[in-house]
Amino acid sequence: MKKIYAEKYRQIGLKIAYYRKLRGLTQEELAELVGLTPAFIGHLEAPNITKALSLDTLFDISAVLEISPQKFLTFEDN
Repeated sequence: MKKIYAEKYRQIGLKIAYYRKLRGLTQEELAELVGLTPAFIGHLEAPNITKALSLDTLFDISAVLEISPQKFLTFEDN
């Protein structure tokens, strides 16, 4: 991952956490439904950790959360 995109990955992770909680899922439940480890989901969502993810993973998470992938890719300028 390029450092210039770190903030965008952080925002994606925070949005994953938001929509996961909105659906009433734990990190463990989301991880199981998507086929990832709870640690991976935890790293994605942690605001102090920058974790890259593939589009396939983002699409899988979007499908489980029933959210358009576009929702994760709209960024706030900082």
